[in-house]
Amino acid sequence: MMLDQHETTQALVELVQALREDGYAFTTVTPASHAHVNRRPGNERARSIRDVFGWSRPFDEGLLPSRWVALMRRANVLAEGADGLRSTIRVSSLDGELFVHSAYPPEAEDAVFFGPDTARFVSAVIGHLDTRTSPLRRAVDIGCGSGAAGIAVAKRAPDAEVVLVDVNPAALRLAGVNAKLAAVTVEPRQSNLLSAVEGSFDLIVSNPPFMVDRLGRAYRHGGGAAGEGLSLAVVEAAAERLAPGGSLVLFTGAVIVDGEDAFRKAATAVCERAGLDWAYREFDSDAYGEELADPAYAKADRIALVVLTATRRHQP
Repeated sequence: MMLDQHETTQALVELVQALREDGYAFTTVTPASHAHVNRRPGNERARSIRDVFGWSRPFDEGLLPSRWVALMRRANVLAEGADGLRSTIRVSSLDGELFVHSAYPPEAEDAVFFGPDTARFVSAVIGHLDTRTSPLRRAVDIGCGSGAAGIAVAKRAPDAEVVLVDVNPAALRLAGVNAKLAAVTVEPRQSNLLSAVEGSFDLIVSNPPFMVDRLGRAYRHGGGAAGEGLSLAVVEAAAERLAPGGSLVLFTGAVIVDGEDAFRKAATAVCERAGLDWAYREFDSDAYGEELADPAYAKADRIALVVLTATRRHQP
């Protein structure tokens, strides 16, 4: 029997609530680390709940409570193959919550990514919120993915309107599930940047794709010469839509070539033309070193993770 989206969503919420009641916790690692751990002898098949919902390993039906397997079927997150059963979602811990996202490996074009960068991004957003002195009335998470950052904002500003936008319907669905799990109110909306959203914002946050991905996967490919295209587009959108006193918190990657950060130069030029005050820092000076073997990065010294904060001055 085919279930409608409301029923599948409710089953997924109930499944993750059951995991939480069982004490489940999992920190998602990078795809490279994930592959390394799963290749170890003895890790071919799941032997625990974390192996199923964290490490994305095949499992036998008797490993999980029968009610959980039934919920997985109702939620359409159970795959059956020659090697046994698999979960098509992962569940990760962050900020005291559990978040649903795509199973490993996240190869589908509409995969919903969640990993160490998600934790870094959320940390940057929370750090900014801790410094705010004015009320937060309206916020948006651009390219929300799992919704982790927007949900972190909604938890800390329960009276604010928080909009989650993404071009990926699969991301918006899981972001809605994750908001239900966190018991916060958000508005998921399909939109390319802010094209389908009106008005100004007191806070705009974004962790857009910033890699050069030959497969063109939406969660990873940033466009532009070195993956910076979407990040620059976010800065430009924010420059038009920040309310007086409003801020952008952008967590992204920057390719450093011959010691120069071309993204910083371009992004801060946008801020200055728009009259925004800005701060820029390297969160991690050398991330994704394995990507330097790709021809797209043949001239790169390194790939840095950076945080740009831009604020519109209050009108006199």
